[in-house]
This record gives sequence, structure tokens and C-alpha cells, in this order.
Amino acid sequence: MTSSLSHEHIFAVIRRIPPGRVATYGQIARLAGHPRAARQIGYALHRCPPSLPWHRVLNARGRISLPADSTSALTQRRRLIEEGVTFIGGRVDLACHGWDDGAPD
Repeated sequence: MTSSLSHEHIFAVIRRIPPGRVATYGQIARLAGHPRAARQIGYALHRCPPSLPWHRVLNARGRISLPADSTSALTQRRRLIEEGVTFIGGRVDLACHGWDDGAPD
């Protein structure tokens, strides 16, 4: 990871995602100023503080990227459902639940 893309910078972007909304790894990377660093977002999430709303970050298809039967994936899904996010066929409709970060595409 480059020094210019710190975990704290990534975490600051993730903290802005409101309850009931989701963002993609690529969206977080873009907002952190490194649009081609989506994979780095995943690496950072492995080291995130417990208070970070990590469960609001999904892949570009609106799916949870963790192994489906893992405790973390089940926790992520449960937390999203508790916030009102709906799943259809294991996928979140990003048009419905996606976070409008206000940044131009």
C-alpha cells in the first residue's frame, strides 16, 4: 500500500456512510483519492477498528465479499438487514441502497 493511502484516510471515508446505505470498495477508493485501489480498501478493512461501520462496504455487484458461511459474512448481512438494507438473491440493489456521496463520477 502506498503511504499516501493510509488506513485512517480510508476509515474516515467509511465513517461517512450513513446507516441503511452501502458503498462499494471502488467508491471508497475513489473518495479516498485513489480510484484504482479498491483492493487496498479490502486490506484496510481487515485491520479496522471495531467501531467502524465496515459492514456497509460491498463489492461492485452489491454482494458481500466474504465467504458466505463465515461468521463475518453472517454478521455483515445481519447488520445491514437491521439497518433496513434488503437483499434479493444475495445481492443489495445499489440503486436503492447505495450511498450518494455527493462526489461526481
